[in-house]
Amino acid sequence: MVLGGGGFRFGIYIGMYAALRAAGQAPDMLLASCGGAIAATIIHHLPDPAAQRAWLSSPAMYQFWCSLRSTPQANLAGTLLAAARRKLSSANAPVIPDLFGDYLFEIPPLLPFPPDSGQPEVAVAIIGGKLLFDASEIGQPRRERKLFAETVFCDARSAALLAHMKAPLSSARWGQHAIANELLLEQGATLDQAARISIADMYYFRCQPYNGDEYIGGVLDLFPVEIARRLGHEVIMEFKEAFDQVFSIPAWRAVLGINGNARLRYANTHLADIRIDSSDVSHTLARQQLQQKLHWRRNRIELAMPPTYEEFVRFMDDQWQFGYDRAEEALRHPRGQHPPGIRRATRHSKPLRSVRS
Repeated sequence: MVLGGGGFRFGIYIGMYAALRAAGQAPDMLLASCGGAIAATIIHHLPDPAAQRAWLSSPAMYQFWCSLRSTPQANLAGTLLAAARRKLSSANAPVIPDLFGDYLFEIPPLLPFPPDSGQPEVAVAIIGGKLLFDASEIGQPRRERKLFAETVFCDARSAALLAHMKAPLSSARWGQHAIANELLLEQGATLDQAARISIADMYYFRCQPYNGDEYIGGVLDLFPVEIARRLGHEVIMEFKEAFDQVFSIPAWRAVLGINGNARLRYANTHLADIRIDSSDVSHTLARQQLQQKLHWRRNRIELAMPPTYEEFVRFMDDQWQFGYDRAEEALRHPRGQHPPGIRRATRHSKPLRSVRS
């Protein structure tokens, strides 16, 4: 099962997993990136779905998110000006980006994970990206240099399955991007460390140090469909909504040199055995996440949690229920039938419809 992104709505994945497990179709491998890595680690550490759901809305989780703070760089005028410049530029990663100092929010070094039970029901692999430059090179022209190496943090079995595989974005179809051809495999990190790396989204959080190197998060490859096919005989994926053209797409282009919606279209049409539709999540769960609060008079951007713990619990329950309902709905329909809101395909079926940019 691919847990691709999710942002602060990663609770939907815990609900999806609970529905699959209740139906006797739980995956034995989770391939996660960005926010999905938080859900994957919770599922791994707590095999019981009820315990997973409880931890999602635990006081420890609430206190953690409340601890996030804006950086001095999180001024509203400067952030909007930088976003406008990225929007107006059509260049693919023209310069080496500042992932060390140009970010909005500080996040504690340790995420609020439960203790590992030592009896996991599912293996986990997590996506990150090793930086191939250091802070002294920020601002230099990139030209055709590769700046990132996609990295899979995984166990020995997964590493054996992925041995000698090229990075999914090494294909010429993705243009003059900044991602190297080699796919790196890292078996030494704990899941907690790998998940912390994977949420290091550019412009939101600082790149994350590990073992003497620096890493960007799973945003490098939110839709690792090719890796999923190497790891499993059956693949469960979402049908996801498009990225916005004002902030997200220009950020992908400026840092990674990738068209995010082109990659998403490919993932949404790549054959999956079970397709769970989450394409309306930002509308259905518009409030049920951390919100960015814009303080115009103070010229600041901040993250705002629900003001009370009880409201936070309701939001997390809404996330979980959304995921559970959508996965349950997908499982009710046999292969080859595509009722509204459901995308399910076999390896030999026609491609699924793409998302409009």
